[in-house]
Amino acid sequence: MNPFELLAELSWFLKLTLIVDAVPLVAGAVYAARPTEGRLALMRPLSLAALFAGPAGTLSGAIDILGGIAASGPEMQIGRVYAGASEALIPVIFGLTCLMVAWLLVAVGMWRGVRDA
Repeated sequence: MNPFELLAELSWFLKLTLIVDAVPLVAGAVYAARPTEGRLALMRPLSLAALFAGPAGTLSGAIDILGGIAASGPEMQIGRVYAGASEALIPVIFGLTCLMVAWLLVAVGMWRGVRDA
């Protein structure tokens, strides 16, 4: 499936969780470019928001899967359940990846701050 088609089919809640997951990545890049104590302090609450958003999006996807299983009855196709389960994991994997890169950028910013001092 085309990734853009997949994005168009996502629920508003899942889109929100993906945006919240990406915010610490942007903040980490800003900190790496211009490190300040205030920007570093902002990373903690943004990281916590992303840590909660990823699992919330995944659980939302799991709820959709269970609802689909309940609605399908005996003609349920197990392959569709597996495809839905793999798609439900996207928010948590995307969120953790964004956090990993964000904190690597923070490390770069801290290194730059120490080097420049």
